[in-house]
Amino acid sequence: MKQGDLALLKEPVAQKLLGSAISASLAYNWLDGTPRVVPIWFKWNGEEFVLASGDKAPKLRALRKNPTVALTIYEDVWPYKVLLVRGRVSVKDVEGTPPEFDESAYHYLGKDGGDAFLTFYKSVVKRMSRMTLKPQWVGVLDFETRMPSVIGG
Repeated sequence: MKQGDLALLKEPVAQKLLGSAISASLAYNWLDGTPRVVPIWFKWNGEEFVLASGDKAPKLRALRKNPTVALTIYEDVWPYKVLLVRGRVSVKDVEGTPPEFDESAYHYLGKDGGDAFLTFYKSVVKRMSRMTLKPQWVGVLDFETRMPSVIGG
């Protein structure tokens, strides 16, 4: 499969990263056009990534203006394993926390950590924005069989 093919999401490297407890990096353009990258939890439901943020997060203004993003999930040990995704996010405000956010808290922090985090978070954040990202382009690098194009991948 060539880079860009959505079927790469089914590759073992992609599946490992999608099921990992590694945060994603979300890249987007700020209101003045300059790039930004932020860490973010994600939930992959088999068709789209579900992300969430407190409804007052500054990035939401920029994402509503320009929803084109890149999402990267990677292991930072050699040989690197990288999942690259490009697409557009859809942003919808919700009361409380989206169920996928709660699931992510437990996925990333475990039962006790998730309980503690959600108790605190829900006491200070009453509304969130649920963002969905349906991949339009996917790339996988494993630095063993799939290298960056600059070195032959």
